[in-house]
Amino acid sequence: MSVLLRTVGLKKYFKIGKSAFLHAVDDVNIEIEEGSTLGVVGESGCGKSTLGRLVLGLLPATSGEIFYDGKDILRCGKAEMAERRRKMQIIFQDPYSSLNPRMSVFELISEPLVMNKACRGKEEQLARVMELMDTVGLADRFINSYPHEMDGGRRQRIGVARALALRPRFIVCDEPVSALDVSIQAQILNLLMDMQEEMKLTYMFITHDLSVVKHISNEIMVMYLGQCVERASSYELFKNPMHPYTKALLSAIPQPVLGSFQSDKLLRGEVSDPIDPEPGCRFARRCDFNKPECLGHDIPLTEQGGNHLVACSLYSWAGA
Repeated sequence: MSVLLRTVGLKKYFKIGKSAFLHAVDDVNIEIEEGSTLGVVGESGCGKSTLGRLVLGLLPATSGEIFYDGKDILRCGKAEMAERRRKMQIIFQDPYSSLNPRMSVFELISEPLVMNKACRGKEEQLARVMELMDTVGLADRFINSYPHEMDGGRRQRIGVARALALRPRFIVCDEPVSALDVSIQAQILNLLMDMQEEMKLTYMFITHDLSVVKHISNEIMVMYLGQCVERASSYELFKNPMHPYTKALLSAIPQPVLGSFQSDKLLRGEVSDPIDPEPGCRFARRCDFNKPECLGHDIPLTEQGGNHLVACSLYSWAGA
């Protein structure tokens, strides 16, 4: 498969005060093959959603490169970027706040079509909206309904339909099922996977739920305080997690067994300050394997075999 999206040294710093910067995304390198899914996981505040918005051009990057279909989108002009953005869409986390409550289902789904002049008339526009509603499993009777009249699952289906309206190739799914109950989560996940197979879509699937990301992803990237600490195929990551942070995340997955559950990888210590962090492993303060080699210099991702990358001094020392 060809690589559809690739980032090189991607960084996003937010200015805090006069001279301090919050390192939201710090030197992230990813590759997503066409038709595949990259899962991005990590706790709240690790930079997952910021990364998703960066690759879509919704946020300006501090530095780095973003190649979409071989072209660096950071160097595209407004007209070229507008054309490319038609093929790059996003499904937001909250299916209620991301929809205009004053617009009907028809208006919400047809808005991208109208804004991009994708239909030649009202009849073609209506036909396309009906087609999208059928694709995402929304009954025709809801076409004149409003978001507050629908449950969370149906609202999220509207968001999926909007993302599909312009026939994109790449979609950022920003925690699309975290606000839904378990049964509706399964429906939306199955819908996304069916659409990917039928339309050859490429996903960046952002979530904090590792059970979900295992189900849908071909490859998984684990982020901690703006940095990628481990990346591997979904099967390999769950079979052989290497970074202590990844192991802690996996041990926190609830097990469907009787009796009380307690993680054997409890995290202790204080989270490092993301504002102008010092060189070194940002997880060191919470790591049971912390040693002098972890501090004073950044630890790069290193290949551990089988395209399994990890940034940890247990497996390599950048200063060696």
